[in-house]
Amino acid sequence: MAEHQHEPVPYKTFILIWVVLLVLTVVTIAVSRIQLDALNIWVALAIASIKSSLVVFIFMHLRQESKLFKIGLVTLLVIVAIFIGLTFTDVLYR
Repeated sequence: MAEHQHEPVPYKTFILIWVVLLVLTVVTIAVSRIQLDALNIWVALAIASIKSSLVVFIFMHLRQESKLFKIGLVTLLVIVAIFIGLTFTDVLYR
């Protein structure tokens, strides 16, 4: 299998993504303090999906992979978030 040479990601990008992750963590905490009933779970899962996508695409260099692999991973993350959300919704309304 051939090795692909990719250009390195600049440190500025890593720092920017780290700051965005910190901001999203603060947003997660702030949203958890607001009473949104069943919507709290969906908002938390949406923020967690965004954070995990940032980590995978930037820190794990998925951005440099093929488009099909990217689409597959994002689809997987969305499906997992939906399943977890539906599980929590089921438990909430029992």
